[in-house]
Amino acid sequence: MLKDSATRRVHHGWAMYDWANSSYSLVIGTAIFPIYYAAVMEASGRSSYQLFGLEFSTTAAYTFVMAAAYLVVSLVTPYLSAVAEVSGSKKSFMRRFIYAGAATCFVMYFFTADSPLLGLLTPFVASISFAGSLVFYNSYLPEIARPEEQDALSARGFALGYFGSALMLIVALVFIQNPSWFGLEGPGLITRLTFVAVGIWWLGWGEYSLARLPEGRAVGDRQKGWIKAAYLQLFAVAKTFRQTAGLERFVLGFFFASAGVQTVILIATLFGSQALKLETSALITTILLIQFVGILGSWLFAKLGGLLGNIRALLVSGLLWMLITFMAYFIANELQFYLLGAGVGLVLGGIQSLARSTYSQLLPPASEHVVYFSFYDLAEKLATVLGMVAVGLLETLTGNLRLSAVMLSVFFALSLLLWARVPWKGSK
Repeated sequence: MLKDSATRRVHHGWAMYDWANSSYSLVIGTAIFPIYYAAVMEASGRSSYQLFGLEFSTTAAYTFVMAAAYLVVSLVTPYLSAVAEVSGSKKSFMRRFIYAGAATCFVMYFFTADSPLLGLLTPFVASISFAGSLVFYNSYLPEIARPEEQDALSARGFALGYFGSALMLIVALVFIQNPSWFGLEGPGLITRLTFVAVGIWWLGWGEYSLARLPEGRAVGDRQKGWIKAAYLQLFAVAKTFRQTAGLERFVLGFFFASAGVQTVILIATLFGSQALKLETSALITTILLIQFVGILGSWLFAKLGGLLGNIRALLVSGLLWMLITFMAYFIANELQFYLLGAGVGLVLGGIQSLARSTYSQLLPPASEHVVYFSFYDLAEKLATVLGMVAVGLLETLTGNLRLSAVMLSVFFALSLLLWARVPWKGSK
């Protein structure tokens, strides 16, 4: 554990990576890019894609591509995390993912009606880079903070992420909605420049964070070969899940909860535009509402975890999520969408920050944190694959995106059943 004189600097640097990467998650992953994608598809006259002899709408194609990206992450990062653990190079791996993600944001500048396939290729690569960097970032938490500090530090990271990404989105929207300031007739060019700005933000603040994080420590013999040692490390960690009380059940519950949470994050604007026919201004207003309420939600659920214990606080959050997603099926107007967005914001930060710190505290002491957190991220990414594929299939088969809301509420119900049986002593 770090000495007190260095703790504040490292904690701040760690939390600031949420500030760095969340601009991609919000501005590109959730808010602006999906709306721009739909506009470009319309401008190009494309309404569907042919794949394996089947025809998919452009919306379904987007969800399947995002699912494929997270599937790739699920398959690759457990091995990479084991290599990083053996070699002591997790900071280097984290930096590579940041650089790849930022570079892909720059390439998004060239996504226009003349190059529609970039609308699927660039978010595919950027999503892999974003998710890959988080494996190594999250694994720092149990190494730099004592168990009793982890709930608050995790919540601090999410709060900074919500605030920083909302700030970036507000600035982007001011420019996008006022193209005349730059002598332009439409927002297309400014929107594409926004993607470049996100890449610069992610890269710059990512380096700020990396400069304050400690180097990794090698746990294996480099002379034995990293490939063999990495796989041995991976299998050794996998065997411990059933031996640690509640850990396997918690991860399964986290899997179903993530299927709901991550899918909501990725399709929120598509749901509003396709199911409710809302204007872009209403969609963006809702996204900003979610961000600012999310700051409050992160803090409230960190406090609730201290009062009730993390598992009970997660059960409260999961129950609220189940009700919110079920109610989404019935919403019919803009005001109801705003209210639902406020509810999502309240529980979004809570379930994410508490889940991360709870998992950290469930891990065996002196464990290989990168490898353990690769399984955590594996559960989250496979859950995203499940959620996005399910939404894409439902939309393809029924043409009714509202049914996805009911499906997501079932995912949260399953997470509640699993978490209710996780023993918890925690650090309180």
